[in-house]
Amino acid sequence: MRRFLLPGLSGLGVLGVTLSLIHNYATVGAASATVADPARAPYATYIAASGIVEANTRNIAIATPVAGTVAHVLVKVGDRVTAGQPLFSLDDRDLQAQLRVRQSTLQSNRSKVAEAEAFLQDVQEQLSLAESVSDRRAISEEDLSKRKFAVLLAEAKLRTAHADVVWAEAQVNETSTNVEREMIRAPIAGRILQMNIRPGEYAATGVLGTPLLLLGGTEPLHIRVDIDEADQWRFREGALARAFVRGNSELASNLKFEYVEPYIVPKQSLTGDTAQRVDTRVLQIIYSFAPNSLPAYVGQQVDVFVEIRAKS
Repeated sequence: MRRFLLPGLSGLGVLGVTLSLIHNYATVGAASATVADPARAPYATYIAASGIVEANTRNIAIATPVAGTVAHVLVKVGDRVTAGQPLFSLDDRDLQAQLRVRQSTLQSNRSKVAEAEAFLQDVQEQLSLAESVSDRRAISEEDLSKRKFAVLLAEAKLRTAHADVVWAEAQVNETSTNVEREMIRAPIAGRILQMNIRPGEYAATGVLGTPLLLLGGTEPLHIRVDIDEADQWRFREGALARAFVRGNSELASNLKFEYVEPYIVPKQSLTGDTAQRVDTRVLQIIYSFAPNSLPAYVGQQVDVFVEIRAKS
């Protein structure tokens, strides 16, 4: 009996390992089963391409012309805005103080203009009285000359006062413009796609890796379709196309041709690998789809089939 014990235990061990492998294989197979059927081309002949949903104005990265601390954020993600609507403002207390000083200077200079005008009118009247005297013995030539020079001096002072007003107005306009630049407004009508700024944060100028705010037109949305350069010759402008949401082939929409960007560009790979190599170039076709016809968001990838028709 003992001589059969060891082979028997070995056989049971092999059987246990085999059953375990069969169970694991079945589990992995069940887990990797297809969740959704892939999209099927709606055309007999077609070009299969990938597309990415984008705003019809492209994504506009809102920047600030001057750096500063954010004082107020006046919109939120998803808001629809009109052209010129305030989006956020920077702390402008120093400019507001400067503006009040310059407005005070302007008011003072305008008062000096009124004073110079009154003085000029006075010396002109005195000169007129002197010149109206018929008997020249009643007033000396020296006194008459002094009154004429007084008029010339008063006119010069009035011109200086007017120049000071123009200078002060320019100063006020400069500061008012700088104050206005602290209020960032929407350049177009559109929708707030993304926000990366909050009150109290510092807003830098220039081209930023992460934009302060993304704005774009979303009615309708566009789809930027990448057609491999090897298939470019098969494409015809105005070709029909249909887009499918990835993960659910039941969600699809016919597309409207908008235009072709007539420049072949390197294909952008969205793997996130910084060491990736892209050796494919693509022709980019812009299509649009009707609002609410496809549950897609800006930046989302979709599968696109473009119909191929024979040359007429």
